[in-house]
Amino acid sequence: MKKRLGIISLFIMLFIAFITVWNFSYQIGKEEGYVPVTKEKAHLPVIPSEKGVFMRFNQGLDYSNMPVDENHQRSLKTYYNNRAYHGAPPSIPHKVISERNMGENSCLKCHENGGFTEKFNAYAPVSPHPELVNCRQCHVPQKTERLFKGFKQSKFKAPKAGVNNALVTSPPVIPHQLQLRENCLACHAGPSAPKEIRVSHPERINCRQCHVPNSKVTKNIDAFLRKTKTNE
Repeated sequence: MKKRLGIISLFIMLFIAFITVWNFSYQIGKEEGYVPVTKEKAHLPVIPSEKGVFMRFNQGLDYSNMPVDENHQRSLKTYYNNRAYHGAPPSIPHKVISERNMGENSCLKCHENGGFTEKFNAYAPVSPHPELVNCRQCHVPQKTERLFKGFKQSKFKAPKAGVNNALVTSPPVIPHQLQLRENCLACHAGPSAPKEIRVSHPERINCRQCHVPNSKVTKNIDAFLRKTKTNE
């Protein structure tokens, strides 16, 4: 009888310990990911916050179950044709209703969650930073009837999509800076994502667990931070 009570007591203690550890782990997991950037740690990449990568975690499984629309796929060619240079914010390829409109009232109606737009016969690209509602601060129309005069600008050669991993079985590195691109699923999942860079596992939303920034990108950012600190 005493042996049975001892076994039951041990089981209860282990169960309580399990619940305590699980609850602690669950609460820690709900905290936002954050990388502090200070002058004392200028070697860190410019990534003020990485919480954006988890913004659409609840849609990761939805993205993985979406059928591929072969008739309305975007490519890297169209993706880069919408930019003046590598890393530039994309221009607006369609007519803007009002020059003074704000994203919260117009742009985000299509670009916050994406979806097919009959008017343009295309899927609206999802914004990786819907919290920044003054879209026109960075994004400009491709064509305008006033203010600017047209000129010939040579297009840059867009980087080709390919394997950039260190080893055959290694996950590919991130070839670009993450600032304003924290939400990986915006460009790498869903029907509006360019087919060359669409991932096969959007349900795995902790992208930075396996994918790390390219060392060249990090070095360029470090050099910029050191130069800025020197100028100060």
